[in-house]
Order: sequence, then C-alpha cells, then structure tokens
Amino acid sequence: MSSDIETIAEHAEATISKGSKSFALASLLFRPNMRRHAQMLYSWCRYCDDVIDGQNLGFDAAPHDPAAHIPRAKDLDYLHRNTLAAIEGRDVAALPFAALREVVAATDMPAVHPLALLRGFEMDVDQRAYDDLEALLEYCYHVAGVVGVMMAIIMGVDPEDDNTLNRASDLGIAFQLTNICRDVIDDAHIERIYLPTDLLWREGLVPTPAVVRDPANRERVWRVAQTLLDEADKYYRSAGPGVRRLPIRAGFAVAAARGVYRDIGRVVRARGRAAWDVRARTSRRRKLALAGLGCLQGAGSKSMFFLAPPERPKLWTRPAT
Repeated sequence: MSSDIETIAEHAEATISKGSKSFALASLLFRPNMRRHAQMLYSWCRYCDDVIDGQNLGFDAAPHDPAAHIPRAKDLDYLHRNTLAAIEGRDVAALPFAALREVVAATDMPAVHPLALLRGFEMDVDQRAYDDLEALLEYCYHVAGVVGVMMAIIMGVDPEDDNTLNRASDLGIAFQLTNICRDVIDDAHIERIYLPTDLLWREGLVPTPAVVRDPANRERVWRVAQTLLDEADKYYRSAGPGVRRLPIRAGFAVAAARGVYRDIGRVVRARGRAAWDVRARTSRRRKLALAGLGCLQGAGSKSMFFLAPPERPKLWTRPAT
C-alpha cells in the first residue's frame, strides 16, 4: 500500500479520536509534528491490538462471544510481516503500518521496540497464564510499557537514555494494570484471565474464567484487583520524575494522561464488589479537571529539570536493549 502522508495522518487522527478520548485530549498539548507522530504510533498499536482481539477500535458487537476473540497465529504472522516491512521502509498492507513506517523514518525508532509489542500479542496467541505478578508485569511491559518507551522517543527522549525510558515504561505498565483491573469480568466472559493465579488461589478461587465471572465471587475478585491497583500505584509514582525530562508541552500531556488514567483505578476501588456492574470510567468534566491538575504537576516537575531525579524504586524493569 502506497499512501501520501496526509492520508496516513488523517487516518491516524480519526483512529485516536474514536479509540481513546483520553489520549486524544492529552495529545492536544503536543506540538503539531509530535502530535502527528504520536497519533500515527497510536493508530498502529490500536490496529495490532484489534487484529489480535477481533475488535474494531477496542469495541465489538459481540463482546461476550469467546470464539470471536481467540487470538490466531495467522493474524500474528500478518502483523509481523507488515511491521517488519514498515520498519524496513517497504510496501505494507494497511494504513496503520504506513503510519508506523513514517514514525520509524522520522524518529529513528529502534526496531526492537515495535517488535517487543508484537511479543506481547504472541503471549495472547499462546494463551499464556500468569502464575504470579512478575509474569504479569512482563506481559504488561510488552503490550503497554514499550508503548510508553516509543512515545517517549517520539517526544525527543534519546533512545539510549535508559533512566527516562524506564520511567516511561513504568507509566505504560501502570496503565495496563489499571486496564486489567477495569476489564476483569469482560475478559472472563471471553475466557481470559490476566489476574495472577497465585493471588486468586490466595483468595480461595480456582483460576478459571467461570469462577472469576461468578457474581458470588465478586468480593474476593475485587480484593485481587485491589492488590494489582496497589502495584499500579507504585509504577504511577515511579513514572512521575520522568516527566521533567520531556519537552514542556509533552510533559504537560503525559502528566495529564497519568492523572486521568489513574483515576479509573480510583473508581474501581471505590465501587467495591460492584466495580464491574458498569464499566469504570471518568466523566468528561473530571477528565478536564484532572488534565488541568496534571498540567500544574507537569509544570512543577519541569521546574526541577536540572535536579537529579530520585533513584528509581526497586520495581520490575524492562529488558536491556
């Protein structure tokens, strides 16, 4: 597929406006060229996720039909072939791959990072079970932490700046842990469990989708989710000092997104066993307030640019590249 840059950019912008209102809101704070590349990367990530999950922009007409959501090896192969073509600047099969091709060319994105995302989708295809928190954190890195790394590079972070990129990875991991807690019951309906099995056993729950989605077990499942949200908070906190290493508008955007997404976890906590009766989300009015607060936090963090950041806590760390 050969498409001009404007067609690719317009498709990417439409994708983010439909697929993630929170990210679309935060990206308004970017400078135009940075926003374009961030939207292009998002469109490729979203497309890959949808191909593997059998969805369209994260939504599906049959959300509780497990057969429609079984990740297939042939879909992963399609993603691998076209992602490699995009990285190498060759012709590709769809606009999201063309978007990735533009991002790689414009930012000198190391190939290891897009390929690391596909490794996460390979885990889905393998239907891997996550026996403990460390195994889950590895998955969270591959499907979300590495997206934070790629976004940081788009924002101008040196690909060799491991300290800042580790903080960006921490934010992506926190986002994914939040996602997992929000979607526990929806995932169980399509026969998936991302909660660590050792935590389920600790609550006396057999780690099967039927047990997780059983309303009689909601209190215990919620306690497991709380444990993951506690872990997510460690990564949200660790990500904070990374903001000071970003350009000021990008720092505002990241701080805003951090506050908005972290609030989803607050909603899950506050609802208790009713956490999954209605999908946890943040109202537009609260999003705007949190985005404003994030900008203030970003400004405060940026004022400490020349100070050495605090030592990163002893958390799971992304693989060396």
